[in-house]
Amino acid sequence: MVCFRLSPVPGSGLVLLCLVLGAVSSYALELNLTDSEKATCLYAKWQMNFTIRYETTGKTFKTVTISDLGTVTYNGSSCVDEQTGPKIAVQFRSGFFWVVNFTEEATSYLIDSISFSYDTSDNTTFPDAKDKGLITVSDPVGLKIPLNNIFRCNSLSTLEKNDVVQHYWDVHVQAFVQNGTVSTEEFLCGKDKPSTTVVPTSPTTVPSPTMTPTPQEKPQVGSYSVHNGSRTCLLATMALQLNITHDKVASIININPNKTNFTGSCHPQTALLRLNNNNIKYLDFVFAVKNENRFYLKEVNFSMYLVNGSVFSISNNSLTYWDAPLGSSYMCNKEQTVSVSGGFQINTFDLRVQPFNVMEGKYSTAEECSADSDLNFLIPVAVGVALGFLIIVVFISYMIGRRKSRTGYQSV
Repeated sequence: MVCFRLSPVPGSGLVLLCLVLGAVSSYALELNLTDSEKATCLYAKWQMNFTIRYETTGKTFKTVTISDLGTVTYNGSSCVDEQTGPKIAVQFRSGFFWVVNFTEEATSYLIDSISFSYDTSDNTTFPDAKDKGLITVSDPVGLKIPLNNIFRCNSLSTLEKNDVVQHYWDVHVQAFVQNGTVSTEEFLCGKDKPSTTVVPTSPTTVPSPTMTPTPQEKPQVGSYSVHNGSRTCLLATMALQLNITHDKVASIININPNKTNFTGSCHPQTALLRLNNNNIKYLDFVFAVKNENRFYLKEVNFSMYLVNGSVFSISNNSLTYWDAPLGSSYMCNKEQTVSVSGGFQINTFDLRVQPFNVMEGKYSTAEECSADSDLNFLIPVAVGVALGFLIIVVFISYMIGRRKSRTGYQSV
């Protein structure tokens, strides 16, 4: 634990701030404000991260996740004074500000509002940002908590507004601390409250249903491309549906191309298409050349944020899907399944990809998958004809054999 002793905040006396470093994917913060008599007047401990979507000068969109806050200061944090109520003010990195305001009512206090500010002039965090300057997003919360109760929410909470998604978890906060002692009485958020079980009126045993995901509509088709300088080097058009099974819970997620960012890279032997959005950290499709004359989907890497604040990740670099000759594209309009692992599959619809040798930004002649082939209907016809022919041969053989058996005996 690293503790910082800062100069007094007017009206709040000495401020003692303790910062606890958390896991790589998050930042655990602990704040203890004391008044002029060195008694605790506000206490908070929490974890948070931020996902920001911004437009680039190239008219594309990028997403950045802020999970490592770097150097943190708390200038402006205060307990009650003559002008304002309690406030938590956090500054981190270069040009990031996060502020929570509290207000008091008769027998309760409110987490009134949360505001978050970031500066897109920071080229390290926001490379190629189209609009430069400080942007502030403010969210009214209005959460009411009884006085002398500490609010606790270990579950993930999300605030989403404009292009910013804020994630909070492991939250413990009490404004207006009484008598300098943080309360042991907890006021739980809805997600942390234990679920109530309805006891059946009769001892009926019902088998547990199999956990199956809710069927989803067919996803939207998205168009994606990767550029090497001014030249288009990869094209992909597809509708994507993710099937995830985690901790015995199955879910289906349709990728919305209108809310999905895409980047990638092209090399002589490999090509990468990366998709990401507010929930998905990355979905990578890695293509490779084989035998110097064909390409195929060799690898898929996937990582996304779960509702409990953890991250689900999976990778497979030994796939053999979407095989086609170099200089052509691969196309499959019918539904296909890319099995990445036992707990993660990707369903594709209206698929067409060309990761190499793209000419003039257009698809080359497509090699169709077997499911799309016009010759598919011949397979059952051929099987039916073969079976019919076999039946005829057997019948003829039977009749010939029967006739011979009759001519072999003479009447006496």
